[in-house]
Amino acid sequence: MIVSIDLELCNSCGRCDEACPMDVIYMDEKTDKPEIRFVDDCMTCYNCEIECALGLIYVDPIKIEKHQPWKMA
Repeated sequence: MIVSIDLELCNSCGRCDEACPMDVIYMDEKTDKPEIRFVDDCMTCYNCEIECALGLIYVDPIKIEKHQPWKMA
């Protein structure tokens, strides 16, 4: 699942936004920087991480599942 984008070094190219098939990343109109909006929809495809020419995106290979009250730990 997508974990972070280093916005301080981001050049606002928008390639990560275009690469995301699940619309997890959006370009913020005010800051002109990418924003992770729907992290739970991330399918860990690594497209955003691969497309970032500056290597500023980190996608963790492990998607952390939320604990469901009906499941026993």
